[in-house]
Amino acid sequence: MSGKVKQDDINKALWAACDIFRGTISADTYKDFILTMLFLKYISDVWQDHYDTYKKQYGDEPELIEEMLKNERFVLPRDASYYALYDKRHEPGNGERIDQALHAIEEANGTKLKDAGKSVFQDISFNTDRLGEEKQKNTILRDLLQEFAKPELNLKPSRVGSLDVIGNAYEYLIKNFATNGGQKAGEFYTPPEVSELIAELLDPQPGDTICDPACGSASLLMKCGRKVREHHNSKNYALYGQEAIGSTWSMAKMNMFLHGEDNHKIEWGDTLRNPKLLDPNGQLLKFDIVTANPPFSLDKWGHDTAEHDKFARFDRGIPPKTKGDYAFILHMIETLKPKTGRMAVIVPHGVLFRGSTEGKIRQKLIDENLLDAVIGLPEKLFYGTGIPAAILIFNKGKVDETVLFIDASLEFKSGKNQNLLDKEHISNILTTYRHRINSEKYSYRANLKEIQANDYNLNIPRYVDTFEKDAEIDLVAVHEERKKISTKLAELEITMEKYLKELGYGA
Repeated sequence: MSGKVKQDDINKALWAACDIFRGTISADTYKDFILTMLFLKYISDVWQDHYDTYKKQYGDEPELIEEMLKNERFVLPRDASYYALYDKRHEPGNGERIDQALHAIEEANGTKLKDAGKSVFQDISFNTDRLGEEKQKNTILRDLLQEFAKPELNLKPSRVGSLDVIGNAYEYLIKNFATNGGQKAGEFYTPPEVSELIAELLDPQPGDTICDPACGSASLLMKCGRKVREHHNSKNYALYGQEAIGSTWSMAKMNMFLHGEDNHKIEWGDTLRNPKLLDPNGQLLKFDIVTANPPFSLDKWGHDTAEHDKFARFDRGIPPKTKGDYAFILHMIETLKPKTGRMAVIVPHGVLFRGSTEGKIRQKLIDENLLDAVIGLPEKLFYGTGIPAAILIFNKGKVDETVLFIDASLEFKSGKNQNLLDKEHISNILTTYRHRINSEKYSYRANLKEIQANDYNLNIPRYVDTFEKDAEIDLVAVHEERKKISTKLAELEITMEKYLKELGYGA
């Protein structure tokens, strides 16, 4: 295949490669193999492309070329490249060779593919019994290597051009795995339209530090960074995140690498039990922007140790043992820069009105004038759950004493399995939020006294009345219509009797 490749061609070829695993292991498992092989193929193609360029420039001088390649963004040991693995694909031991190649790449690149001793490929093994006995495993991995040899998956920069093409392909795969991943999907991916909305709501600026304490594959985090580039033509920002699931942390690290996001720090660990983003004094780092789509109503989130939390995150109250929503909110609040920090968090609607300890926490956050807006979203937006959610926006630099309520629950486009937000829906929400507009049946700016009068209940219908009166019924017109129908029925009865007589069924 010659010429520039189309994004759609790459995406289709990658999704077709998944057929190798279907029927053998679940999508939640084989996603790691596909995403890792894409990473390996991409860095191998970049390396080979640059090697060929230097060869044309300096001639056949392997030692000189190897020296030049040491200045690249990453190091690829020759025996660890995709092409070295492909050449031996018919030999036994494909799984072991791939694992050894990944380990060699990690060792050659130092901290770029590691964080505090945790390596990107630590939880990913191609030499696993999950792919069957040795012969079956070797055949599957041979087929996988061959799939990535397709012309459509020639990912050399001289052919695909922009690095974003690869990043977009990675995002495409993650989205499709999320769509097909059932209940686990929401653990690692926020729909791109929702990420877009949140990034625009937060309006990140050059110089901002941006954090997602439950970052999943880091798609939401990177969308915020992208806004600084798009709106300000600047790469002056830093991305921070933490992710509890090892394989998802690896996904985030690879995602960052493939998108060219080098100024990042993604930690592996449980944010609520063991926050890792700390300053030199061992205190929580403070950020300009904090955003997250944490697990809804997480059970066993760390309630047993919350009372003695050394970071004092739960001084406003300890959330219920079986619902961690406010645990994430309180953590995020404590990681905002004082007077300037702003945050957006996606929550289930129960967070808006549940009582007991959650009600007391909610009251304190409102009384401190930290809550800026409540935005109700449509149902079936998120993978793995059909329930509607809301976005809560908090702002440490808030000056007025109102909370803006937006009911965007009817603002969606129906998809095959998911509802979608289109550009018009996003624009409506953004315009209403930025100008704090009161709009009948859509938005309302409530003051503190009104919220107090509602016992600090933030349920959106208490503030935005979307009730539609039924149309008045004209009883006279209905009566006339019934008379017409009765007359017509009588005529039909006469006609039917006539036909029955002609057929010999009448008296």
